Amino acid sequence: MNTITEKSGFKYVVHKHNEASYQEAWCKLNNGIMEFENKDFTRVDCLTKNNAVEFDFANKWAESIGQALHYEIMTNKKAKVVLILEDKNEMVYFKRVERLAKKYGFDAEYITEEILNPNKKGKCQNIKCKCHN
Repeated sequence: MNTITEKSGFKYVVHKHNEASYQEAWCKLNNGIMEFENKDFTRVDCLTKNNAVEFDFANKWAESIGQALHYEIMTNKKAKVVLILEDKNEMVYFKRVERLAKKYGFDAEYITEEILNPNKKGKCQNIKCKCHN
């Protein structure tokens, strides 16, 4: 996770690849429907046979749980969080999600850049990804 601090002191995280690139790669591998729209107009990142899946980068781990649980209510499919880890040090965030998943009965897994099958220059297969800019 790359963090940039502006002169004003404001910090923000910069990611090499778009969340959508990870979402698309995982969803295809799992025969899911991307951006499934619920009755309340919220969108499940990927709806599979068994799960309503929310993807997020590691620093947004807590937010991903709330969204996934909401999607479970809306779809009657088990909530699942897929956390995107860009660095080995981010495993701490997945461990938090994993502990909560065990306690509250939702599914969790993590993915890394490997799922994107990047070329030698670090570019992924999704030409709309910001890694191609």
